Amino acid sequence: MSQYEKVWKTPQNFLLIISVVVPIAFSSWMALLNNFVVERAHFDGADIGLLQSVREIPGFLAFTAVFVLLFIREQRFLILSLLMLTIGTALTGFFPSLSGLLLTTLLMSTGFHYFETLKQSLSLQWLSKDEAPEMLGKMISVGALASLCTYGVLWLLLKQAQLDFKWVYLISGGAGLAIVLWLFATFPEFKTDTPQTKKLVLRKRYWLYYALTFMSGARRQIFVVFAGFLMVEKFGYTAADITLLFLINYLFNFLFAKHIGKLIGVVGERKALMFEYVGLVFVFIGYGLVESSHWAAILYVVDHLFFALALAIKTYFQKIADPADMASTAGVAFTINHIAAVVIPISFGLIWLVSPSSVFFIGAGMAIVSLLLSLNIPIKPEEGNEVNVLRWG
Repeated sequence: MSQYEKVWKTPQNFLLIISVVVPIAFSSWMALLNNFVVERAHFDGADIGLLQSVREIPGFLAFTAVFVLLFIREQRFLILSLLMLTIGTALTGFFPSLSGLLLTTLLMSTGFHYFETLKQSLSLQWLSKDEAPEMLGKMISVGALASLCTYGVLWLLLKQAQLDFKWVYLISGGAGLAIVLWLFATFPEFKTDTPQTKKLVLRKRYWLYYALTFMSGARRQIFVVFAGFLMVEKFGYTAADITLLFLINYLFNFLFAKHIGKLIGVVGERKALMFEYVGLVFVFIGYGLVESSHWAAILYVVDHLFFALALAIKTYFQKIADPADMASTAGVAFTINHIAAVVIPISFGLIWLVSPSSVFFIGAGMAIVSLLLSLNIPIKPEEGNEVNVLRWG
């Protein structure tokens, strides 16, 4: 390997490049989904709730990643996961029915959730505690730039070229697949300093991290499943409109995510998460009361911007955890995150049929619970100082 290759073929650059694949494939899938299922598959609230619950099943089973790691290295497993994600996305538009969407979604989602589990594990292993907040913010920023480009292309394909959904899905999934194959052929395997525990790890002293992760999964579903569906069903947003809204979301992420990562490094995880959860209380109440499509769009953008602050949960865990627990706990955390994610879409989908506003008011209650949990994060978390109260062995 030449000196030039040694300089750019680094774990940090690998992490930045993989941060581009999900915005191209999964974000395209999400941006088109609500219009695709309404216009082509004729879904109602219960159908979208079922689909989203099935989408979250692989996340619930993310703990199985630690067992797969007995047979395959983390980095190779990550590449395999990205292949499933991109292929599942490419095939989505060809199956505009409930059964077809359930199958392609399961393939896509299995790849996505294993990838997210492995990305978190490798990031916390490869990055030092000092560089992690800013680097994680930079990964969000790079992903946001990729999203900006992706949504710009989506808008052109939908609005100007007026391509059918199936071709747009095929183009976005195929582009992601090409990058994954290039990554596999180009980057070497990177070693980690600490061998990872190859069994499930549940430690009492991580209880606050588990609780914050669980509530984060519940909060995410309100945004991912129902905020977007509100835009289409109540306010009549088209696929091009939703794409434009995503463009605005990721423009803000591109401009601010890296700075948010730096800010978390300065003010600490406790204050960052408290700010997020207070803001979410007002955002969710706003969703429940809004009658203007423009105000709904503003709430949607603000809601999305708060996601960057959630990386404080990861850096909090990095500070309190045994370095050997990163891979195992990443899988366990994704499973905990998706306990709510499996249940909420289908159950709240039924609530939606009766009262859409109630879905968001319950979300505000979840944000209050998260706020109370965040108050228990120490000012300077570390091993042996994981929580303010309820300090278990």
